[in-house]
Amino acid sequence: METTIFGKTTGGSLAHLYTITGGGVTAKVSDFGATLVQLWVPDKHGNLADVVLGYDTAEEYAVHDGCLGATVGRNANRIHNAAFPLAGRSVQLTATEGPNNLHSGPDFYFKRMWQVEEYTEHTICFHLESPSGDQGFPGNADIHVRYALTPDSRLVITYDGICDQPTVFNMTNHTYFNMAGHDRSELCMDQELTMAARHFLPDDAASIPTGELRSVIGTPMDFRTPKAIGRDLDENYEALVLQHGYDHNFEVFCNPAAILKDPHSGRTMAITTDCPGIQFYSGNFLDAMGKNGVHYPKHGGVALETQYYPDSVNHPEWKQPIFQAGQPYHSVTAYHFYN
Repeated sequence: METTIFGKTTGGSLAHLYTITGGGVTAKVSDFGATLVQLWVPDKHGNLADVVLGYDTAEEYAVHDGCLGATVGRNANRIHNAAFPLAGRSVQLTATEGPNNLHSGPDFYFKRMWQVEEYTEHTICFHLESPSGDQGFPGNADIHVRYALTPDSRLVITYDGICDQPTVFNMTNHTYFNMAGHDRSELCMDQELTMAARHFLPDDAASIPTGELRSVIGTPMDFRTPKAIGRDLDENYEALVLQHGYDHNFEVFCNPAAILKDPHSGRTMAITTDCPGIQFYSGNFLDAMGKNGVHYPKHGGVALETQYYPDSVNHPEWKQPIFQAGQPYHSVTAYHFYN
């Protein structure tokens, strides 16, 4: 087990970087934000590369936006007008993106110190107490996020929570992946994505779902067979034009929910999840100076965020991320690496 100093937060807290290993894969995660900072994966020749975008210090994570490697909660993605009904009343959050709320900000979980509850060679568990009224959500929530690396080269992220009032639990990880390596942005859009999804959620200009579940058939949103992400990226299709690329939720009805492959190195990642949706984001607004001085340009990394549908709290016809007082929240997403 390896622990190193990762810098200080804006509040002066000392952050650390923890190393876990398993199945030939090495991950480095921080107690600042329960953040995935590095992920070293072998290619078809056994050469290792760090396949996640990130920063070198906690100070950089503290001041930069973009959610690189971030643990997001209590609610991932957007809530229309930053409000929703719950237990007979209206819950009002802070508007952080126009009139809407994005990722439960502004006091993001990924900008906080988490407590390390367990740490072994292969796993680490972070703990956060979120008091009632935190981010506008009701109830005192007790939250755990566990990273584990298995002998068969899987990174498993487990989310657990419990609250003393009805509340929302819809957590995700917002890592940007580039299976060619975080420093090979020129190859990122060559990555081949496969998603079995039959439907996706079109959004309005503010990235709020319209309520439609639209078939992918005959559209640039069809990834049911492997396709280079960049192939249809610039198509004159309304859903792509409005979001400046892919930034849409796709249904998850079977696993793996997504497979991402770099054809150059052979590195492949298959994602399995118990969530009903997966947000595919092609880094449309990415522009950051990252690890080792590497510039991450637009489309230099892609996020595949497992979650409930965006704004589902305002769509009772969709599966709900509402949990009653004392009802455990438990969600597992696994990333299987092979070549």
